[in-house]
Amino acid sequence: MIELRRLTKSYHRTTVVDHVDLKVPAGEIFGFIGPNGAGKTTTIRMMGGLLAPSSGTVLIDGIDICVDPEAAKGRIGLVPDRPFLYEKLTGREFLRFTADLYEVPPGEFAERSEAVLKLFHLEQRGDELIEAYSHGMRQRLIFAAALLHRPPVVIVDEPMVGLDPRGIKMVRELFRGLAREGVAIFMSTHTLKLAEDLCDRIGIIHQGRLVATGNIAQLKQAARVGDADLESAFLALTQEENDRETALRADPPAPARF
Repeated sequence: MIELRRLTKSYHRTTVVDHVDLKVPAGEIFGFIGPNGAGKTTTIRMMGGLLAPSSGTVLIDGIDICVDPEAAKGRIGLVPDRPFLYEKLTGREFLRFTADLYEVPPGEFAERSEAVLKLFHLEQRGDELIEAYSHGMRQRLIFAAALLHRPPVVIVDEPMVGLDPRGIKMVRELFRGLAREGVAIFMSTHTLKLAEDLCDRIGIIHQGRLVATGNIAQLKQAARVGDADLESAFLALTQEENDRETALRADPPAPARF
C-alpha cells in the first residue's frame, strides 16, 4: 500500500532524507521513530504530497504521488504534526469542507460525518465553532476528517499529542481496528513505548537514513541488546550510526586511483 523508493530530500548541500527504501503492506501498523531532526516529518510530508522529493518515488496504493497527486492523495488519510483548522467553521462544517475535497458522495455525508463524530466523542459539539474546541478536541476532529473518505492508507505524525488518556486508548483501538480491516498505517512517534506496544514493524531513521527496520525482536537482535526494551535498541542503533559517521569524518576513504 505504501512504497518508498530511494526517497531523498535535500536543501542546498544538506540532505534531510537520504535514499529511503520502505514498503508498508495492507493491514500493517508501521512505526517510524528517530531523534529530533532525523527526517521523520520531512518524510511524512513527502508521503502526503505536501513536499516534493528531490529524487525518488512515493507510491500510494500503486500510484506515484508526483505523477498523479490527486488520485494518490485521495487514498490517504493524513494527520500532520501541525494541522490547520478553519476556526470560524463548526466541526460539522469542517467535515463538510473535507468531504467536498475528497468527493465523498453527498448522499453518504450525513451518515459518515455522524459516524466519525460519534467515534471521536464529538457528536455533542459538532455544531460549535472550532475556535471553542480544546487542543484535544481539535486533534480528534482532525482524525475524524482524515477517516471521513475511508482511505486505505493512514499517515499520522505524532498521533497522541494533545490527547488525554481516554483519547489515547481510543486511538490505539482505532488503529488496531483499521489494521484488521486492511488499512496500512504509517505512524511517526517519539513515544517508544507506544511504538513497542502497537506497531507490527518499526523503522529507525537517523540523520536522514533508515538505519534499521523490523519487528521488536529483530531490532533487539540488530542492536545486540538481548531482552532489553525498544529504548535500549533505539539508543544502541543510533549511537552505532553516530560512531560510524564520526569514524568516516576522522578517516575518510582514500581517493580511487586509476
